[in-house]
Amino acid sequence: MALNFANNNSLSAITSLPASISGGGMTLISEQTASSSATIDFTSGIDSTYDSYVFKFIDIHPATDNANFEFNMSTDGGSNYNVVKTTTSFLAEHNESDVYTGLFYTTNLDLAQSTNYQTLKNSIGSGSDECAVGTLQIFNPSSNTFVKHFIANINGYTSSDFSQNEYIAGYGNTTSSIDALRFKMSSGNIDSGVIKLYGIS
Repeated sequence: MALNFANNNSLSAITSLPASISGGGMTLISEQTASSSATIDFTSGIDSTYDSYVFKFIDIHPATDNANFEFNMSTDGGSNYNVVKTTTSFLAEHNESDVYTGLFYTTNLDLAQSTNYQTLKNSIGSGSDECAVGTLQIFNPSSNTFVKHFIANINGYTSSDFSQNEYIAGYGNTTSSIDALRFKMSSGNIDSGVIKLYGIS
């Protein structure tokens, strides 16, 4: 049996896949860049096309020191961001001087049947080199049967010179479709940073 090998020239000549072949993986839907932004809203691209959606946060930098990076969800295209949520949160941390480490549940960051914004990363520093990065994944947002689960993992450089890795999970307690998300700081603007939205096939 003859073996066929692909080479760089043949691969580079491929411009698209046949319709019968699924590309799989992540598909970039949209991205937004903050520039002293009060909020960053994603009001399109979240629908029944994909089973789950991932937001990637790249170098999110607050204008105000010690601010929390937060999000909320909408069922009406972004007219209101007030979905009832029950969530859980814990973090691991380590400071630059190597004198403190911690791993604990953060009761002040969880929600119980609340429409408040959910903190994704607390106490981000506003120094020129301080920021937060991470991901948020929401599952089956167009379901009209189930609640809307989400999982987030965010790492940040805090105002007190800690690396903090936060884990947040929970659900929007609604059977209505989630079709928009808003991101903001608890105080002041999002000075800079990029948020990308992907669909997961």
